This record gives sequence, structure tokens and C-alpha cells, in this order.
Amino acid sequence: KTLREKIESRIARKQGDDVFLPREFRDLGGEDQVLRILRLLVREKRLVRLGYGVYGRAVVSRLSGDPILYSRNGFIGAARQALTKLGVTWEPSEAEIDYNEGRSTQIPLNPVVRIKGRFSRRLYDGKQELVIAR
Repeated sequence: KTLREKIESRIARKQGDDVFLPREFRDLGGEDQVLRILRLLVREKRLVRLGYGVYGRAVVSRLSGDPILYSRNGFIGAARQALTKLGVTWEPSEAEIDYNEGRSTQIPLNPVVRIKGRFSRRLYDGKQELVIAR
């Protein structure tokens, strides 16, 4: 099997994961080779880049033909999964906690998480960007 076939089969096997980091494929080949294959999959609209070293599953939109993020919980779910894989401690925002506990009827629209500690990357999907509260 080629490196590309190995990476594609590993992505297909991980049904519960919607986000992938290059270090998950470290055992298959060199870092440059893995990054080259991931960039190729982004160009072929099989993956979408969510930020530096963070890739997500993609499907092609029937309307525009552009790749869009495929995640059961949308962008916020994929961003949280990426934070967890990166080892960042996070928790839901105050607005989301209030909504879930019934103290508010306003549905949080913007993807916001509270981060404990340091985190300086940007996670984004098209026009939507993860807002980080401290």
C-alpha cells in the first residue's frame, strides 16, 4: 500500500473522529510526506483545513461544489474535538451553560469555549471562527 492509501484507510476506519492531526499518522511515514498527503487530500476536497495542523472530514456541497466540514455536532463539535486532541483544557461558555441549565432561552450562536491555560492557535471553518474566552 502507498502512504496515501494507508492514510485514507486510517481516516475511513476512525468513524467517531471528525478531526485529524498530522501526528496521528506519524507511524506511517515522515512528517513532510504525511503533510504533503494531507494537503493533497485538502485539494481533492476530501479533507478541510481547520487551522494550523488541524484537518477535518469534508463533503462536497451540492450547491456550490466547495468542500464543507462534515461533523455530527457542526463546527463547534469539531473545534472541541480538536482542542481535546491538542491537549487543551476547555469548558463550555457561560451562555451555553445558562441555556443548558434552563436559566436562559437564548440559544448561543457563536462558537465560544473557555480555555484554561495557554492556547494561541486559530480554529476556523470558512467564515466561522472559534472564539476563545479566558
